[in-house]
Amino acid sequence: MLVSAVMHFVEPSREVLAETLLAAGPGSATLCEGWQTQHLAAHLYLREHRAAVALGLVAKPLSKVSDKATRKLAEASSIRAEYTKLVEKFRSGPSALSPMKLPIVDKNVNLIEYFVHTEDVRRATKRWAPRALDEEYSSALWDELVKRAAILYRGVDLGIILVRPSGPRHVAKRAPVSVAIVGEPGELLMHAHGRTKHALVTVEGEPDAVALLDSAEIGH
Repeated sequence: MLVSAVMHFVEPSREVLAETLLAAGPGSATLCEGWQTQHLAAHLYLREHRAAVALGLVAKPLSKVSDKATRKLAEASSIRAEYTKLVEKFRSGPSALSPMKLPIVDKNVNLIEYFVHTEDVRRATKRWAPRALDEEYSSALWDELVKRAAILYRGVDLGIILVRPSGPRHVAKRAPVSVAIVGEPGELLMHAHGRTKHALVTVEGEPDAVALLDSAEIGH
């Protein structure tokens, strides 16, 4: 799918994520270990407005800078009024000098980011249901997942085959023993990003292989 065909999903996804964060409010649980909603909002804002923080997400030497900035902003945003301001700043988009202002970068780093983090908030509650996604949106998520699947499952000592119920499949990793992970693109994305207990997927394969997948580190 061309970048121009995908871009119209990114801004609506930002809106949905912002609305989900506002509805949950500060102090609510997320699927991000150790983070409440104010930490997630701080992360989303800082990665688009502070270059050092953004680099810290991909470069370990700078990770302490990123973690400290996120904690500090989250603490300052723990009350409703400040939290709302923070989410609205995120909603307004990246700073003028941010690389994420470029459509190609925006699409490559935010399409999946926004989907997964929206579900991190939605699925942290006891009662949740999967969203009904537009077919084009699902296909865009699938295309992005296919590009990243090998990296996301690199820590798994198995062959990985991703399968959509409608038929398309992708071999993410090859190995003598494989498993098939079956689900809609959004569910496969959640599984590939380590949210395995909150992903509505079916794993097919030998019992030992399925058990190995269950114990593997995924998405890191």
